[in-house]
Amino acid sequence: MSLAAHIAMIRFGFGPRPGETPPADPVAWLEAQLGPEAPLPPGPSSADALRARAADLAERNRNGGIPPRQGQAIAIARAETLAWAERRLTAEQPFRERLVDFWMNHFTVSRRAGFVSAVAGAYEREAIRPHVTGRFADMLLAVARHPAMLFYLNNAGSVGPDSPVGRRIGRGLNENLAREILELHTLSPAGGYTQQDVQAFARILTGWSVAQLREPFGYIFRPNAHEPGPKHLLGREFGAGEAAGEAALRFLATHPATARHLATRLVRHFVADQPPPEAVRAVERTLLDTEGDLSAAARTLIRLPQAWEPPLTKFRSPSDYVLAACRALGLPPERANLVLTGLAALGQPLWTAPQPNGWPDTAADWATPEALMRRLDWAYTLAGRFGQAEPREVAEVALGPLARAETVTAVSRAGSVRDAITLVLASPEFMYR
Repeated sequence: MSLAAHIAMIRFGFGPRPGETPPADPVAWLEAQLGPEAPLPPGPSSADALRARAADLAERNRNGGIPPRQGQAIAIARAETLAWAERRLTAEQPFRERLVDFWMNHFTVSRRAGFVSAVAGAYEREAIRPHVTGRFADMLLAVARHPAMLFYLNNAGSVGPDSPVGRRIGRGLNENLAREILELHTLSPAGGYTQQDVQAFARILTGWSVAQLREPFGYIFRPNAHEPGPKHLLGREFGAGEAAGEAALRFLATHPATARHLATRLVRHFVADQPPPEAVRAVERTLLDTEGDLSAAARTLIRLPQAWEPPLTKFRSPSDYVLAACRALGLPPERANLVLTGLAALGQPLWTAPQPNGWPDTAADWATPEALMRRLDWAYTLAGRFGQAEPREVAEVALGPLARAETVTAVSRAGSVRDAITLVLASPEFMYR
């Protein structure tokens, strides 16, 4: 396998699988994945998940406050996480799936907020996946209207103080969604917004809510909870009503500061912890010139010279590491639960980031001595399940042309198949992509 082919598969994908043909033209292989998405098995919609949750709540109320032992919402949440792992073990469009995961982390919702568990999979399908090669503005709008985000960042109950509902019940603004959209999703603090902008944006988004216990079991706009009158965001006036929120989100999506922020995060994820300024400028210019075309940004990304230059310095996150190891060993999709238990063991359980800024994306966060010991323990446990594997073949798949002579020698001299596979998975060259 050529070095470029291996880089394409580990840096832009999840790593090669046994028997997988390496791409003859790595850039063309990646670009082809930005075309139409391969069909996926249907999953429950967010409305289905909300109905299930409502049914569980009704059963709990009938049982005197005791929750059902096998709740419908819990079953949906478990099935969704398994489906995620199965798709990544067998992905035919791994670059597209990595983009889905990147944007899912950019627009983090966390299963730590109990409501999110059942709708996280639907959130990926409905708000993220359809837009990874579309317009950033469309993704931002889909995210801001999705029940998962509206509940996670507490906007479902945000009420304009001077709205009819606000005057009646005395409940007011919740600024969480407005603040995180400005700080994390669009401008970043470098965009120069103020606390007054946060408050104005929060007023613009009042009334964006969720019908969680009745039809339509999803996003609704509540006019009586919306703050009336004009608002001023970053020096621009926005009127009242749902359309004002749409206009404000599209304005933020195409703001120059947003292009710089998104470009920096993309280059940091795919190229280097310290993004090369010229690489950031290239992706930023594409986003500005195309008004946020994410497909064009991805094409610019894979054509960056810095993305293909060794040595590879992106330390694999637990998710990267677990998926690469399981794929290299040919883990079948029916054993996808091993992926999920691996993520939990290494400190990155699926869709469970501790804060709205998502999982960290640099070596400093994942390459601690304690974290490396956990990887070694997990690798040894995983290797024990593959006693019939041929270690040299595992090394060839996992490491390709990056294999060091020292690693090859150590693998050949290992006392057991388990030890040999552990050495492959614990090698320095396997820790990076």
